[in-house]
Amino acid sequence: MYGYPPKGEQKMRELISKFIRDEEGQDLVEYALLLVFLALAAIAVLPTLGSSVNRVFSQSNSSLNAS
Repeated sequence: MYGYPPKGEQKMRELISKFIRDEEGQDLVEYALLLVFLALAAIAVLPTLGSSVNRVFSQSNSSLNAS
């Protein structure tokens, strides 16, 4: 009796060990983080890109109106 843990304790150790080794949800978390980083990058870049595109169209419009 003293050499072995009680059945409940042994079962709990097995469950904790299995939980620690389980990597099933890891891919989902990695894809979610990647999606968040891409969204933040897009939010940071789009205002600059938008003003550059606006400038190009304004110059084109000015050139067409001058002709």
